[in-house]
Amino acid sequence: MASAEPAAGPVSVIVLAAGRGERFIASGGRMHKLDAPLAGRPVLAHVLETVRRAGFEPQLVRPPGGTSGMGESIAMGVRATPDAAGWLILPGDLPLVRAETIAAVAAGLAGHAVVVPTFQGRPGHPVGFASGCFTALAALDGDAGAKAVVQAHRRAGGVLELPVADPGIVLDIDRLDDLHVAERRLAEGHG
Repeated sequence: MASAEPAAGPVSVIVLAAGRGERFIASGGRMHKLDAPLAGRPVLAHVLETVRRAGFEPQLVRPPGGTSGMGESIAMGVRATPDAAGWLILPGDLPLVRAETIAAVAAGLAGHAVVVPTFQGRPGHPVGFASGCFTALAALDGDAGAKAVVQAHRRAGGVLELPVADPGIVLDIDRLDDLHVAERRLAEGHG
């Protein structure tokens, strides 16, 4: 099991952007969802800016050929930052996540191996992992993501479920309608 003790470096926020966005295109989108305009800027630009506002430099995982799935993308980001005190895994299609949520998840790693933010009982992102999770995260592959890592730590009592007042942790852009919802929320001052 992973220790919750931090390593020497800062927490790394890994922004996952290697997916193909096929559901978005199939729903009527005319470009990759991360490049789609949201309030005049690409969806991904909102995510990267929010990470910076939270006080972190994003580690973008968007290789030219893509990856085999979320697991491989997470592993790439973790292996690129082996000295990090921990990692926050943030899919690039969550443009409404708040900076204070990112900071709160990172702070939660001080005493826990894994931090899962929740909104009204629903788990969301970014999910935080302490440095002791390096080996398990670096070995991920395919599209399974890090669910098995979270579940292993949950069984060991090492997961903090962190309630946040941030619906942005569960509002991802998978379809064109999701983009319209995000556009409305931003226009209303939410996000």
